[in-house]
Amino acid sequence: MEWSIAAGDQRAVVTEVGGGLRSYSAGGVDLVDGYPEDALCPFAAGQVLAPWPNRVRDGRYTFAGVPRQLPLSEPDWHNAIHGLVNWVAWRAVEVADDAVTMEYELPASPGYPFRLLLRTRWSVGPDGLRAEHHATNTGPGPAPFGLGAHPYLRIDGVAIDDVVLRLSMRSRLLTDGRLLPIGAARVDGTDWDYTAGRRLGDTRLDTTFGLPVRDEGGRITGSLTAPDGRSVTLWADQSFRWLQLYTADGLPDGRHRRSVAVEPMTCPPDALRSGRDLVTLQPGEQWRGTWGIVASDSLST
Repeated sequence: MEWSIAAGDQRAVVTEVGGGLRSYSAGGVDLVDGYPEDALCPFAAGQVLAPWPNRVRDGRYTFAGVPRQLPLSEPDWHNAIHGLVNWVAWRAVEVADDAVTMEYELPASPGYPFRLLLRTRWSVGPDGLRAEHHATNTGPGPAPFGLGAHPYLRIDGVAIDDVVLRLSMRSRLLTDGRLLPIGAARVDGTDWDYTAGRRLGDTRLDTTFGLPVRDEGGRITGSLTAPDGRSVTLWADQSFRWLQLYTADGLPDGRHRRSVAVEPMTCPPDALRSGRDLVTLQPGEQWRGTWGIVASDSLST
């Protein structure tokens, strides 16, 4: 099943499987690189990533002194990737013309023996697309938690080589051959510095950016701007401290470098192991975080 929501000239489609975003458009123009109704979600497009985003090395971590082993969902690189809820059936608990709230109760499992109630409210309106996430610990003890999302942003008819990428982030993670962090570096004045905007060109990114520079509303942003001035921006509130950028290099079925994934994350890769920015939810405690996508007027007209 799926649910269509609309307001004015905006339209989004939210899926039962994964409770994620299949498409989002304004004025009939796609703002994310989605997928057909009868297709499996490709390459995490629009998925909700919980209870951790990105990768966990060897799927192994220790919490409260107890070692755990997650399923290796990225077997070629021997990693656990993108959480446990992107291929399960969520249910719609509130439906309106311009919004739908999806819910999933994550049961305890050997690799993640914690219980969570997850909710995402997807809505469209004057400020674009909005995703409001809630996570409640319904178990008897503390639970480690992180969340991310995986939208691919695009500007119709414009190759990503020609867009200007702007990020409100001042550092990047250094990674090994499995895209797991081994260090960090400031981006100031380097080829990785997108704080003032830089043409993407043939740069290949599958990179985690941190050290946010927040606007006066406390948000971080990542935006693409076309040569003609059209732009699309992802913003995320103070619950999110990281952005993963992926230029879709090598993807099949026409998706190669057709869009840029701009992924808000609460914590960096391997956070279940490192503990960096990992949220610990106490029994009954709720976490909230919100992000959204907005386009320039000229993009949706």
